[in-house]
Amino acid sequence: MAQDASWGCQELLCAASSNPSWHGVPYCVPPMKKLISAMAKPGFSWPICNEAKAGKPGGEVYEQCPEGTKVGYSERGREGNRTEPNKCVTTVNVCRAGNNGNDGFTYRRRTGGRDGESCIQEVSISTPRPRRADPWYFDIPSEKGVKQRFWFNLNT
Repeated sequence: MAQDASWGCQELLCAASSNPSWHGVPYCVPPMKKLISAMAKPGFSWPICNEAKAGKPGGEVYEQCPEGTKVGYSERGREGNRTEPNKCVTTVNVCRAGNNGNDGFTYRRRTGGRDGESCIQEVSISTPRPRRADPWYFDIPSEKGVKQRFWFNLNT
């Protein structure tokens, strides 16, 4: 019985519940709220369900960027380190795109080409990277060792 399982197995079973999520399973609300409360305390250690061989959960705050774009970062931090990977970026060569300068993008041209001008800059266009509704996941192996990913959130 699930209620007889260790706390680590309870939260794993509840986190893996997808239809409905743990929020809609009355049995799951107390162990998951206990987990959320425990996470806020110093020295928190994620409860593990050794029987499931799943270990600790992973987390990915952002969705994948759409095809044709790549992950971009916010401005650099104080020490020059990259900040969050919270943008999706596509690069457009303004010359190849036939840019006439009326699109609001910043680019530079220089004189001296065959036609009197040649482009020397590409424009990077960034959009906010979508956030996941369920940013936590467990990779739970089957009896054959094939892992299946279960996404969940810890919103109350």
